[in-house]
Amino acid sequence: MNRLWLQLSLAFLAVTLVGVGLVALLTGMRTDSDFRQFLQAQQTEQQQAIAAQLGAYYASNASWDGIQIARYPGMMGGGRGRGRPNDEILIVDTTGRVVYDDDGRSTGTMLTADALAQGIPISANGQTVGYVLFRAPPGMDALLQNSAQNFLAQLRGTLLLAGLLAGALSIVLGIVLSRTLSAPLANLAQAAHRFAARDWNQRVPVRGAVEIAEVATAFNRMADDLQRQETTRRNMIADIAHELRTPLAVMQGNLRAMLDDVYPLDRSEIATLYDETRLLSRLVDDLRELALADAGQLPLNPQTFDVSGVLQNAAANFSIAADAQNVKVQIAPLQALPAVRADSDRVAQVLRNLLANALRHTPEGGTISLSAEAHDKFVRVLVRDTGEGIAAEDVPHIFERFYRTDKSRTRMTGGTGLGLAIAKAWIEAMGGQIGVASTVGQGSTFWFTLPRA
Repeated sequence: MNRLWLQLSLAFLAVTLVGVGLVALLTGMRTDSDFRQFLQAQQTEQQQAIAAQLGAYYASNASWDGIQIARYPGMMGGGRGRGRPNDEILIVDTTGRVVYDDDGRSTGTMLTADALAQGIPISANGQTVGYVLFRAPPGMDALLQNSAQNFLAQLRGTLLLAGLLAGALSIVLGIVLSRTLSAPLANLAQAAHRFAARDWNQRVPVRGAVEIAEVATAFNRMADDLQRQETTRRNMIADIAHELRTPLAVMQGNLRAMLDDVYPLDRSEIATLYDETRLLSRLVDDLRELALADAGQLPLNPQTFDVSGVLQNAAANFSIAADAQNVKVQIAPLQALPAVRADSDRVAQVLRNLLANALRHTPEGGTISLSAEAHDKFVRVLVRDTGEGIAAEDVPHIFERFYRTDKSRTRMTGGTGLGLAIAKAWIEAMGGQIGVASTVGQGSTFWFTLPRA
């Protein structure tokens, strides 16, 4: 009973039966009423015709004498069968005396004024010469002849048959339509169960009504995102294991060598081990920040500040490291920039990540430039370098975790691969966007936006 197609079928059947029932009921009532009015109008017309014939008889005879044996077309059979079934005809003169009765029982009797008022006047030469009365047996069915009763009975039977056929057709159509409507949902449920069983390739065809097609599209989009996230999760676990294995292996090997008296226990070896612990600590801190970003719990201290000062401090802090690599760090002339609303410390951290990335990929004699430009709702900060650039196939993945454009780079030469991912997390947490434009051999331009105060 909880099946959707069964509920839809029953709903179609109920609606059809109610609709057909109401139509049949109203049609039957209206047809019966109209048919009775038609017969009554026909009866009145026939009675008026008999009254006209009687008036013609009186005009030609100047009296009602001999009316008992007269035979006119309207009087054939003594009037029986005319108008209502088994009607009796009474002809009354102007004094109220019955001059003709089908049965002869009332001939010669006097009618009351009330009874006379129910008769149809008979006119001859412009004067009323008598009245004709039609007496019917009691009961409404007496209004109809047998053929009329049969007609209404056949009509009711036809309406009943039409209702039954419509009900049967509604059952068939209801089942077909309900199956058609519920089939995409059944496919969606089946795909969802398989997807929950880690069959990541499950997708559903987009078809059916607009609403169902939208559900299918949303499911496929969700499946794509989950599959992508699952792939990213697996890759990230593998990358974390790889990143942790290297320093741990170095530390374990050096300690083993010291215990075996292969390496002397001196300050240089201890310093090497200390450097490895710092790398591990940095990796753990980076992973913690990304975990907080995934949970939407990055700690922020938003404030209104001038981004020009942050750019100048970042350039000054990287000048020494850049000079050591014979790379020039410069700031483009900054016009009056509007204040932004963000966390200044996190913005400085993002700039450090972008500058460190630019410095790592810029050869000697190259240039790294900082600039900013104001827009209607945000301020865009740009970091340009004259390095080797990024291949087009690497650009969409540049902000992914542990992604390195140069697969030969190690943790020592290429960082942990988390700097750009962290920068993206911080910028988006502050309501901005981040991106990159690059051409191989001409350098790269990383940019991010901050909302205006």
